[in-house]
Amino acid sequence: MPIFRSLRLTTSFALLTLGALAVFGPRFAADAEEQKLDLSGYEVTFADEFDTLDVSAWGPHTRWIAHTPWHGDFGDAQFVDPRPGFPFTVEDGMLTITAARNENGKWEAGLLSGHDLKGNGFAQTYGYFEVRAKLPAGEGVWPAFWLMGTERSKYAVEVDVMEFYGHEPTKFQSYYHLWQMDGKSPEKHIGHMQQTDIDLTKDFHRFGVMIEKDKTTFYLDGVAYWSFDTPPEFEQPLFPLVNLALGSGFSVEKTPDPSKLLVDYVRIYARKQG
Repeated sequence: MPIFRSLRLTTSFALLTLGALAVFGPRFAADAEEQKLDLSGYEVTFADEFDTLDVSAWGPHTRWIAHTPWHGDFGDAQFVDPRPGFPFTVEDGMLTITAARNENGKWEAGLLSGHDLKGNGFAQTYGYFEVRAKLPAGEGVWPAFWLMGTERSKYAVEVDVMEFYGHEPTKFQSYYHLWQMDGKSPEKHIGHMQQTDIDLTKDFHRFGVMIEKDKTTFYLDGVAYWSFDTPPEFEQPLFPLVNLALGSGFSVEKTPDPSKLLVDYVRIYARKQG
């Protein structure tokens, strides 16, 4: 669906360049509960530890597909079908997603989606969603871990757990978007910029979000940094996506070639029953 490609790109850039003070203001950070993540009442419902990789271009019988299900790829690098050695490799329990220029000088990169919107794949209503990853360094890199809802009849929900821009290595962004499918109803795009005192490209970090009926809370390395009342539209199955894109309005002229996103795991938890 082309609308997701254009809106995801332009909205992210607009929030960063035009709406930073209003959208990323400290009021969100002040509202976040200063607490450690507690998963004692939860159980793992989905885990990819990347000892192997089960991916195809479009499925339907693989854990991941290599494109957004609505054909809405984005950024300045083309998300390509998997081929031997590129853009995905696994070694010693580690997934590497690579962005590189091809023989024609065009950037290519990789995306994994956990659902194809036809009932194939994994999606879950509420729970905790987390990736452990080492982010790439360099201007123009744009890795992300995000969730999309399976609802498409009236609206679409996007929860960006982590979006990172390589020219600001101590910061990352979290958002949620409510896209209206009729093209007329009001949309919602709310975000938070998290400033840290560390270079996020130097080591692995855990980026996660707990979505429950009443509260949604975002975590970095198990510590909450942003929360809000859960919108009613979040009450639907959500599925994970992880990718290394380039650009988002920022130059890729100096982007390291190749650039690599390392992913240790993607895990999803649900509250234990009974």
